[in-house]
Amino acid sequence: MGMERAEIQARPGEAEPLLRLAGITKRFTGVRALDGVDLDVRAGELHVLFGENGAGKSTLINVVSGTFAPDEGSFHLNGEEIRHLTPQRARAIGISPVFQEFSLVPSLSVEENLFLGREVATGGVLRAAEMRRRARALIDELGFDLDPAARVEDLSRAHQQMAEIAKALLSPVKLLILDEPTASLTERETGRLFELIARLKAQGVGIIYVSHRMREIRALADRVTVLRDGRHIKTLDAADVGDGELVELMTGRRIDVLFPEILHKPEGIAVDAENLSTADGTVRGVDFHARAGEITGIAGLVGCGKSELVRAIYGLEPIAGGRVRLHGTPYEHPKPRASLRRGLAYFPANRVTEGLALSRPIRENASIAALDLRRFVRFGVLRPGAERRLVGSIMDTLKLRPAGIERAVGNLSGGNRQKVMLGRALTRDLSVFLFDEPSVGIDVGAKLEVYQFMKRLVEAGAAVIVVSSELPEVLALSNRLYVMHHGRIAAELSGAAKTEGNVLASFFDEEAPGRAA
Repeated sequence: MGMERAEIQARPGEAEPLLRLAGITKRFTGVRALDGVDLDVRAGELHVLFGENGAGKSTLINVVSGTFAPDEGSFHLNGEEIRHLTPQRARAIGISPVFQEFSLVPSLSVEENLFLGREVATGGVLRAAEMRRRARALIDELGFDLDPAARVEDLSRAHQQMAEIAKALLSPVKLLILDEPTASLTERETGRLFELIARLKAQGVGIIYVSHRMREIRALADRVTVLRDGRHIKTLDAADVGDGELVELMTGRRIDVLFPEILHKPEGIAVDAENLSTADGTVRGVDFHARAGEITGIAGLVGCGKSELVRAIYGLEPIAGGRVRLHGTPYEHPKPRASLRRGLAYFPANRVTEGLALSRPIRENASIAALDLRRFVRFGVLRPGAERRLVGSIMDTLKLRPAGIERAVGNLSGGNRQKVMLGRALTRDLSVFLFDEPSVGIDVGAKLEVYQFMKRLVEAGAAVIVVSSELPEVLALSNRLYVMHHGRIAAELSGAAKTEGNVLASFFDEEAPGRAA
């Protein structure tokens, strides 16, 4: 196994760290993404990179993995200076990244993705049996419930995450980079990942770990480096720093309250589903409703059907049975374009594959949901001046930083990408908002801005539906909360019944306490 063969020269406590970056600077058009950043990672250490979206974390790990070349600064691995690093060379010298945005080929199997670009062959003939054996052995050692022969496009996002981690560990690893690795994993899968991390550390592998989750930092980190606005703020021993100090270092300000106090005033039913089932069976016989003037939450374990429910309402999942109503009017055969025209918006969990065109500018991504409106198009011709004025104003309202709507979305942080998606909601009149995992991959400060956005929508009379795997988030935001289990509603909770205990019980038992609101 690749992780068994890692040869680490440096050990924790030695003078020369495994990785040493000094004065790393990286500029993009009009933006200094990194400004003289220093970082060192010891062998056998888990080193957390902590900072707001846009702080430079993604740029830094792309420099370490060879995707971006630094404009200034030095890069040493095991004491040897590294120049002209490419992703291929990075892997060859033992640097393996697992990015938040997957690099898998959907049409290929898991084992084909693992060996893509490093196929095992003899005399030009692929040794398929050998690759399958090695893939199975690695997956078994990692403890992942993953079929090497399965096609990636048929896998859940959690299983795709497992495939990415396995791909990173197929070859010898000295430095592993994990970018929000638990965002798509269940509690059990996260536990297995933590066990794997402990084994890798014991073998001397250095780990750079990007996470916004305080409990993960507490459980895993040896040291934490805080970045802000592309600069190195401070490196601290994890055991010596509190959560409040970390957040203050990250943001440059105190954040005393993460979840805003939302004034819910439930009014008429804005959207409801009756006996709804999807064609793939992930949603089965669900009765659901959301009222104007309140946040309706949907909680549940990965694979419970919570995302598929809102996707079916919007028109992204085929409906096999039941009905959907908008403001009391039957909505037959929902389709995304028709949903938008009826005042219904959906914000997907996966911003990259479904939400955004990464190569296109912010302006186009923000206006794309409103190009059927006369304010943007006249006689079939786009009115670029009107588009620029409106999108520019919206991005100012959402505090997009740095400003500038002609930048490609692919160059933005996760939090800024989410702001571009949210901006679409302000380009047309909408009354129902479906948020699917709205805080995945964004930092504490960006989360607060998303929550404040929801607060403004609800208090203006909109119906907001929040699907979330983050239990504190969905409990704090929602006025009423549905819990899904195996494609069905296990509980509807409100008031005093809306507790963590009742939600957790409902995850596993359809007859859990508090089934009725």
